[in-house]
Amino acid sequence: QVQLVESGGGLVQPGGSLRLSCAASGSILSIGDMGWYRQAPGKVRELVARITSGGSTNYADSVKGRFTISRENAKNTGYLQMNSLKPEDTAVYYCNADIANDYSYQFRGYWGQGTQVTVSS
Repeated sequence: QVQLVESGGGLVQPGGSLRLSCAASGSILSIGDMGWYRQAPGKVRELVARITSGGSTNYADSVKGRFTISRENAKNTGYLQMNSLKPEDTAVYYCNADIANDYSYQFRGYWGQGTQVTVSS
């Protein structure tokens, strides 16, 4: 079974940095687009950043210039480098990936369990 596991969240002061990781495991043939989403209490889940299999990226306006999404295909892992963190960035961050398994070339979306990021002094 395919599984996505996020790590790297925690408590950080405003202006600090965190690096989130998203490791995919299981019967993986190929990973297409990957993305990071976040959900704050009482808010809907929103897209933070997205990266295609070819490396093209997109960012939410609120994080442009501060966050960087990347991936290492050989490790089936994606990353989100977060700099200049603000209290407004506090949320549970979720990894999302489109994955084709060993038995099909059809992609389907998978979600990680989420990792808490808290920005507070």
